Amino acid sequence: MTKRVVITGIGTINPLGNSVPEYFANLDRGVSGARIIDRIDTTHFKTKFACQIPDFAPERFPEAIDRKEARRTDPFTQYALIAAAEAIRDSKLDTGDVDLKRIGVVVGSGVGGINTETEELKDYFGSEQPRFSPFLIPKFITNIASGHIAIKFGFRGPNFGVSSACATSAHAILTAASQIQLGRADVMVSGGTEAPICIPGIGGFNSAHALSTNNEEYETASRPFDGTRDGFVMGEGAAILIVEDYEHALRRGAHIYAEIAGIGMTCDAWHITAPREDGESAADAMELALREAGLTPADVDYINAHGTSTPLGDVAELRAIRRVFGDEAYKVNISSTKSMTGHLMGAAGAVEALACLHAIRDGIIPPTVHFKVDEMVTTTR
Repeated sequence: MTKRVVITGIGTINPLGNSVPEYFANLDRGVSGARIIDRIDTTHFKTKFACQIPDFAPERFPEAIDRKEARRTDPFTQYALIAAAEAIRDSKLDTGDVDLKRIGVVVGSGVGGINTETEELKDYFGSEQPRFSPFLIPKFITNIASGHIAIKFGFRGPNFGVSSACATSAHAILTAASQIQLGRADVMVSGGTEAPICIPGIGGFNSAHALSTNNEEYETASRPFDGTRDGFVMGEGAAILIVEDYEHALRRGAHIYAEIAGIGMTCDAWHITAPREDGESAADAMELALREAGLTPADVDYINAHGTSTPLGDVAELRAIRRVFGDEAYKVNISSTKSMTGHLMGAAGAVEALACLHAIRDGIIPPTVHFKVDEMVTTTR
């Protein structure tokens, strides 16, 4: 019999807050996390803003990261350590009688330590005596966040990273759940982390015409499903969930937020950046998850949409939802919290999973803010 999997702890740092309570409070208030970028020179870029964590400094989180670690880690790893410390504290894994060999870590990132790599290359090519730091590789490889979490807390179970662009942290959580279902671990620390607000991050996505360039209205530029949307707004941060075997959670008296009841994963096999216009593969993933969970579309109360605020992506997603839900699509609550957090890329799925837990626990549906202009979306089955 497949083991049941539940969520017993959560943590985050993102543009809306340095903790879960701050994040949830600002979601409820409809706060925009968009700010003028102040950490890099954007003179030559069309986009001058992003959903940046304000006034971030690792020394403000001594319980998660010490000065030595701060010097030897990229911001994406620092974000992961901060979110993990909160999630582990919330789950009481740090105080309970647990087998550290049965606790694993799978935390994903889309671009890893791109800040470190950028700065090292600038220093190398700008120096009369070029050299690289011996910490360059350990600072930018994408699986290092999982490694640092394991080292800090002594978790000796399965440990690896996942990288699959926007789906990264969703895949990390579902991969963690699979490890538990297969009996390979009792607990998995899972989620995603991203620190992409840097020269190649902004410059690269500008070149791909993916980012909003609405600098005059930057606070409201992330406007999923709005007829005037012109691209996504980059975000940064991390979210970590403690995923646990249900029976194990009961034995140690853990608080249970929710159960992971069904998983669905597919691929468009279509284009390197654009989605299938008909939403067929996204619809297939939702149908697989519903089938595994033993649910029907009428059982679903809320969908946290990917809703990136891109012209093609938003339409394809709405078509996918209509394919699966039919007339129920007009009854279910749907929102995109990227309208507030921006697109956290590899961390997006985990940050938005927390928004879903907020809806489940507190009965509050996070809004889609900045939506003003409706757009007709047609679909066929």
